[in-house]
Amino acid sequence: MIVRIEIHRTDDVYEYRVMTEGDLLFDANGFSSVVHCLADAVEGLPPAVRAVEVACGGVVSGTYPLHVLAANASQVAEHAVNTTAAVYEAMRD
Repeated sequence: MIVRIEIHRTDDVYEYRVMTEGDLLFDANGFSSVVHCLADAVEGLPPAVRAVEVACGGVVSGTYPLHVLAANASQVAEHAVNTTAAVYEAMRD
């Protein structure tokens, strides 16, 4: 199964939703960063999950095998933030 982790920020507080085929599996809020959201979300995933699509601020940054995301949450978070910033910048032009 492939799930989607949607991460959003309000002021300095981050929240996430884990979705599959448009249905909410679980969510949480009150995090201080994207990497903390990813780490928490990965811990709660059911065993059937094999890959994760990451979206930050409405921008999909990629789909990762679960073991890659779990081992590299910091790099995936940085990529998600940078991709989102680049897309928002491109939309301003």
